Amino acid sequence: MILFDDVTKVYHLRNLNKRVLNRISFTIKRGESIGVCGANGAGKSTLLRLISGVERPTEGRIERGMSVSWPIGFASCFIFSLSGADNVRFIARIYGRSVEETLAFVEDYAELGSYLYQPVATYSAGMAARLAFGVSLAIDFDCYLVDEITAVGDERFRVKSEEALRARRDRGSLVMTSHSAETLRAYCQRGAVLYGGTLAFYDTVDEAIEVHNGLQSLHRE
Repeated sequence: MILFDDVTKVYHLRNLNKRVLNRISFTIKRGESIGVCGANGAGKSTLLRLISGVERPTEGRIERGMSVSWPIGFASCFIFSLSGADNVRFIARIYGRSVEETLAFVEDYAELGSYLYQPVATYSAGMAARLAFGVSLAIDFDCYLVDEITAVGDERFRVKSEEALRARRDRGSLVMTSHSAETLRAYCQRGAVLYGGTLAFYDTVDEAIEVHNGLQSLHRE
């Protein structure tokens, strides 16, 4: 279980204190799949960083009784001067996984061929994303985080990525943010809406999407 207890997140900027989350409390249970709706700048990525432990709350308490992934497909964690293979080896050691098994999985999954052994700086954006997807899925977590992106590459690679992500969801927990209603419906059972620093949960994704769309309509008016 992951617990947020009265959590507030404030960013202290030049001449501005931006309160992104305001005293939110909730739990994520093992086996739940939650789709989070929210406008650009609402704090969806901040929420995922707090869940993962990359950032700490300004106030409140967060407890994690499950291992949590970084956002799947996140490529900014790579050291671009190193090869893709060296990055995979480094990440495997950090998480205490078999280097050989992790590298073999990524090599098969990402389908980068000889480029896996070239510096990441030489990769196209699509190649870096495929590497990021591969290494994200090579590590087994109890809870997977997905920020906007679900797949890259051609149709065959996209289908493979969707199947792999669903398999992880079926044996663990999933928290996903996306502007695509269809993507949230495809992966998530429950929904949540992030608006004005608060996070409201709903029994279905469709309820959350309806509330989110209503709030955006009011905002445009």
